[in-house]
Amino acid sequence: MARFQILTCDEVLYIWLPWRPDAPSQREEAREIKSERDEGAATEDAVTQLVTMTKVYPNAAAPADEVRGALSSSSSGRSESMALTVWKKSLLFNCSGFTVFDSKGSLLFRVDNYATDHRGEVVLMDASGQPLRTLRRKRLSLGDQWLVFDGEVSLGVGRRGRRGGSPTRPPKFHVKKQGNFLGSRSLAHVSCCHSKAAFYDIEGSYAQRCCTVYDEKRRKVAEVKRKEAASGGVAFGADVFRLIVQPEMDAADAMALVLLLDQMFTSRWSSAAVPI
Repeated sequence: MARFQILTCDEVLYIWLPWRPDAPSQREEAREIKSERDEGAATEDAVTQLVTMTKVYPNAAAPADEVRGALSSSSSGRSESMALTVWKKSLLFNCSGFTVFDSKGSLLFRVDNYATDHRGEVVLMDASGQPLRTLRRKRLSLGDQWLVFDGEVSLGVGRRGRRGGSPTRPPKFHVKKQGNFLGSRSLAHVSCCHSKAAFYDIEGSYAQRCCTVYDEKRRKVAEVKRKEAASGGVAFGADVFRLIVQPEMDAADAMALVLLLDQMFTSRWSSAAVPI
């Protein structure tokens, strides 16, 4: 018997094969055995994630026409509120992010972060991967402050011809994290950059998945609530929750604010930030 040692990133795998002097490819055969084992494990992980996604929302694989229709109805001008299911998990392997379904189970929004250090930038996309909102941490500011842009934005050319100047378009929102002073329930204040009279206040507890977005008239325009299973009333936990958006607010804007709450109150960011 011949023993072959194959090094992997997290373990050492030993494979025993019958010794055959006339078979110089035994080491390759051992690698093939390991590859088959890894593929089997990857398949098992994929099945587990698919089952979990089905439990979160059974109609995750919706036709493209339904997805486009759901996205068009998410913009302002709706006559009824929207109930979205937010899952704090990316559908892509080795990615962190969010997956958002509408009330019919159609994939509506997604966030896929390929790197652990996003350097203060999050991009909200539709089901096909088109950028809807870009969130950037504001540099050299007091407190935790972010800017929200429509679509995808790139940085202009700064001094000395280097990339790192001002964004190519003005922001839509300016969001500032509020301090917890004297028992205040305020989480963040959102200023509309195109109108000084319009703003939003976010109150509640994001850790408990119980918070409300109020407009300048103190109307509830969006709410974050825990989601319970259809049968038995068992809660899914903090990674699966509901986002209810009223007709007065765009669903993409509401989801962008949820992403900012997640960055402000749960994510561990370094002090690095993209230049703004």
